[in-house]
Amino acid sequence: MKLFECQNCRQRLYFENTRCEHCSMALGYIPEATTLSALSPSDDGHWQALAAPGQVFRFCANAAHDACNWLVPRGSDEVYCRACRHNRTIPDLSDARNLLLWQRIEGAKHRLFYGLLRLGLPLVDRREDATHGLAFDFLGQAPEPFGDSPQVMTGHAEGLITLDISEADDAARERHRLQMAEPYRTLLGHFRHEIGHHYWERLVRNGVWHRAFRDLFGDERQDYAEALQTHYNRGPLPNWQDHYISSYASAHPWEDFAECWAHYLHILDTLETAHAFQLQIAPRTGRDPELARTFDIDPYEEADFDRIFAAWPALTFAINSLSHSMGQPDLYPFVLTPTVMGKLRFVHGLVQTSARHSG
Repeated sequence: MKLFECQNCRQRLYFENTRCEHCSMALGYIPEATTLSALSPSDDGHWQALAAPGQVFRFCANAAHDACNWLVPRGSDEVYCRACRHNRTIPDLSDARNLLLWQRIEGAKHRLFYGLLRLGLPLVDRREDATHGLAFDFLGQAPEPFGDSPQVMTGHAEGLITLDISEADDAARERHRLQMAEPYRTLLGHFRHEIGHHYWERLVRNGVWHRAFRDLFGDERQDYAEALQTHYNRGPLPNWQDHYISSYASAHPWEDFAECWAHYLHILDTLETAHAFQLQIAPRTGRDPELARTFDIDPYEEADFDRIFAAWPALTFAINSLSHSMGQPDLYPFVLTPTVMGKLRFVHGLVQTSARHSG
């Protein structure tokens, strides 16, 4: 992600900030300008943005719940911002725990939308497309005495992404991670994976990329439920590491694509952060010149796949080493084999083509 600063006092800011800690000015994110702006109140109760002189905004309605700091142009008919207008169901906010979990969920979801908007990907809501538009249901398990109600399953179906809000509880998510034998499980990871299923339907299914998808990922017409059950009963395919980015990716071509899509977004956003910090890596030991890197390109603006991904091994070696120094496991515990790199190249081509058409 980019770095942000207060236009009034140049204090460094985080993406989620709503007030500058130095000068106390209100802050709001302008998605069209990809910037966090200091705000001054206007005469009509709206806000003038220092980052966009002459423009006036209001906050997304979810700002009232401390769940969003994105802005909506004053003249817009929209009540919600570019990210929040895709919500279909949110949990009961009269429950303090639900509110806290939902606020965490929105934080991750807004980071997802930051990347989608930067890539110029199509974002169609359910008002525009009632059958396949993108929507989110954030659901919790039914309390007692309704404990026998159907379990909430995180997943995707025809544009509708369902998320079990317990995934925003760190302890619960860690239990799930251990039960599923996953090396990595985060809220943002869930969003990026499930949105991959959505974009498979919008950008691949029955389109010019479909045949190439089957050649690379496999035939998705194999029974999905049966494939997942086989995966859970028998475990991943032998030597899955040679062909898949994760063990779960080996369960079915749809999951393989969604995992690669998620990692593509992980990588772009992390490399953009390295670029924003003007990081340079120059190890003092070893003979591998590839580990000496300067992160001098914005991956969201770079069309050349090889230029983007050439720097990734050096960055992961460095951040994994830093994580070990804190007594933590690898921050990025995955290996990008040549086969996996081919799949990521497919995702990159798909994204680039979509951006050109939408632009």
